[in-house]
Amino acid sequence: MDNIFDILSRRDFDVPPEAQALKAYIQRHYNAKVSITVQARTLLVVAPSAGLINTLRLNAPALQKVANTEKRLVFRIGQ
Repeated sequence: MDNIFDILSRRDFDVPPEAQALKAYIQRHYNAKVSITVQARTLLVVAPSAGLINTLRLNAPALQKVANTEKRLVFRIGQ
């Protein structure tokens, strides 16, 4: 049976490149911080304002190009 150290030492804790690219793009163009969760087929983008989410939703194709991904973008309002 593995102990917690062995399990965690095999895990990759690096931020995925598509999440880094999206965060940097949104920070640079909209001066806003967002949270991005990478899932198997989707990228979940959470931002604090509805206006920002709607703007990002309209620019979803450009965001997919920036992230260099075919994953579906899901936008949510939250913290």
